[in-house]
Amino acid sequence: MSSIKRIFAVTAIAGSVLLGCDQSKAELDSTKTQLQTVTAERDGLKTQLDSANQQVSSLRQQVADLTAKAAAAAAPAPTPPPADEKKDAKKGGKHAAAKPEAKPAAEAAKPAVAPSTGPAAETRKGRGHF
Repeated sequence: MSSIKRIFAVTAIAGSVLLGCDQSKAELDSTKTQLQTVTAERDGLKTQLDSANQQVSSLRQQVADLTAKAAAAAAPAPTPPPADEKKDAKKGGKHAAAKPEAKPAAEAAKPAVAPSTGPAAETRKGRGHF
């Protein structure tokens, strides 16, 4: 009887090993399928990221170009004096002498110079000089 028990024990162990391998094989196959799916998704996302980065660099270049154009458009262009002043200046009458000359637009657009914070460049003369 002991030999029959041994045979049953060996058969039971072999059967459980074979059944265990079948379960792990199915799990292994499903894991491989998931890995392939996730890898394909990752590759697609990398492609989308590269495309988005190219679009961002293109848009940054467009913003820089538009900013430069806006700065150029904001700078005032020098304008010729109106036709009335030209006619009065030619006549040499009272009206031409009474009108003050307009400053050119380029001079009007210049920013004011900030005062120096260093030592005084001019010397003081007269009373109250310290």
